[in-house]
Amino acid sequence: MKAITISDYGAPDVIKLKEVDKPVIKDNDVLIRVCASSINAADLFSMHGSPWLVRLSLGFPKPKDYILGWDIAGRVEAIGQNVTRFRPGDEVYTASKGAFAEYVAVKEGALALKPVNLTFEEAAAIPNAALAALHCLRDAGKVQPGQQVLINGASGGVGTFAVQIAKTLGAEVTGVCSTRNVEMVTALGADHVIDYTRQDFTKAGQRYDPILDNVGNRSFSEMRQALTPQGKISPNRGYGGMSYVLKAYLLGPFMRQQGAMVESKANAADLDVLKQLSEAGKLTPIIDRTYALADIADAFRYFEAEHARGKVAIMVAGE
Repeated sequence: MKAITISDYGAPDVIKLKEVDKPVIKDNDVLIRVCASSINAADLFSMHGSPWLVRLSLGFPKPKDYILGWDIAGRVEAIGQNVTRFRPGDEVYTASKGAFAEYVAVKEGALALKPVNLTFEEAAAIPNAALAALHCLRDAGKVQPGQQVLINGASGGVGTFAVQIAKTLGAEVTGVCSTRNVEMVTALGADHVIDYTRQDFTKAGQRYDPILDNVGNRSFSEMRQALTPQGKISPNRGYGGMSYVLKAYLLGPFMRQQGAMVESKANAADLDVLKQLSEAGKLTPIIDRTYALADIADAFRYFEAEHARGKVAIMVAGE
């Protein structure tokens, strides 16, 4: 099968389209023929091998034909003998490594039927980013109806979903974005939108609980100024977000504000939650551009350099 691999760390030039072995499924696995995927920040971390902690899991000093990608929307090709929830031909979606390939094997418990109202391209924009938003807000942030919630980086992949999910949780939502994205973030349901080119939300006097930070352009002490006394910062910035959490714990004896640890993994129950929100018209994926699998290096260049609005989708096979 064809797959997008890296055998070195660096710029998009390290990405190669290669023939690799088709996955062999185990008893609890589902083999998916991938129709579409999308790019996430985690893919950039993998490609660059940065932060260095990434290399401990991908390969040191170099990866060996590591298959990139985390979002999957496609059709069930085959099932293991213990699988009961799916059958060949089912349209499914999930977040799982190795997504930039024609076939991926996924555990049954990490898989769900895709939203019926979405194309494969649209469904592939959801899993990784929307699960991160859901887990940051509902689980780590414990958002309650009526709370003031701020989404820093409201126009990106996670941010666009976070605005919508926070609204379904009953929060009053403030989104932070650039001038060109104010209208889009408003249309997604944000009650207030701050243009960061004109106003610094950490100095505006309003306090929030929690803050979901998708950008990392403010220090922990600056962010605290915009938190309620018992507020939480949920940093959605991969390994870089760990610095927030560490500082919060070190300062724990002296303050009530926290950095909330977030571990976001795909599971059928939460994918079903997102499916239901989508089918109810409460969760809409925003797709900036779509690229063919063979042009994925260009997709990475655009994603990294142009601050994509929402997601950059990758079409792996026809629908």
